[in-house]
Amino acid sequence: MKDDTGSLSEIKLYLEAAREALASAKLNLENDFYSAAASRTYYAVFYAASALLKTKELSFSKHTAVLSAFRQHFVKTGIFSAEVSDFYKIAFDTRQTGDYELATRFEPEMLRKNLIEAQVFIDEVKKWLQQHNFLFS
Repeated sequence: MKDDTGSLSEIKLYLEAAREALASAKLNLENDFYSAAASRTYYAVFYAASALLKTKELSFSKHTAVLSAFRQHFVKTGIFSAEVSDFYKIAFDTRQTGDYELATRFEPEMLRKNLIEAQVFIDEVKKWLQQHNFLFS
């Protein structure tokens, strides 16, 4: 672990943003705001992935760059599974659809499944960060 309290602080902020986005996604889904739920679910995953990339001193302004770097540094290296990466892409595509294809209507069950997978993603990120001393319980 690099002894940089700024990076550790940013990692914690990203994880807090991921937790908040996931909680917001749940509330949106419960209130039938499906596009908002899809968006917040994606952002929960995005923030968690950004926390991981911060451990490599990486940050990006484009969402596709974060996904690409996550795959390069954490999937191709075997740290995270291809299935986790596939879900990240599904969450990204679902958010894009909800934000830009206004006629789209989501099935609540699919969004519930995405929420569960996003929670698993965040939990796996937190576990890795703890194991590598980037996050303390």
